[in-house]
Amino acid sequence: MSYSRKPLVGIIMGSSSDSKIMHSAATALDEFGIRHEDQIVSAHRTPTRLLDYAKHAEKQGFKIIIAGAGGSAHLPGMIASHTTIPVIGVPIMVYNDKTNSDKFKFSAFGGLDALLSISEMPTGSPVVTVGVNKAANAGLYAVKILANEFPELKNKLKKHKEIQHKSVLKESDEMKKLGLARFASKKFKK
Repeated sequence: MSYSRKPLVGIIMGSSSDSKIMHSAATALDEFGIRHEDQIVSAHRTPTRLLDYAKHAEKQGFKIIIAGAGGSAHLPGMIASHTTIPVIGVPIMVYNDKTNSDKFKFSAFGGLDALLSISEMPTGSPVVTVGVNKAANAGLYAVKILANEFPELKNKLKKHKEIQHKSVLKESDEMKKLGLARFASKKFKK
């Protein structure tokens, strides 16, 4: 079985507005050629769909579920309680509460509410949690997990780290050459 033939990762979010953040998980998986299936599953508005999704994920042979949610952020914990598949939770600071307004709302606690809701799961239903809005890290963590089964992914991860390393050295050399003030003004032009 190959990681590029059928989806091995499920990416779920509680609302379409969460896609603003969760697309970074998909981008990270795409970079490594890992197939994923993406859906909206609300723990509060579609609780029976959540249960059906857990069964679907197991039937499809998913190895990991990445679940993003804001506010009370029950989705990652609830999906974890219905499956043995490892769940990576992404706390989301920005969300839309589905009122008549087109404006996005921000978490009253800067995403800390979602972070604590996901990371403080009771003993017996663990969820790995990344930082607030860090969906890309969830995607990369999923790659690391899959690399235990697919050695070619380990090689891709090593190359990814080498590219990161070279990028930092290049920026450092440029900063040294230009000086901090000129470097910053060039890098962060308004």
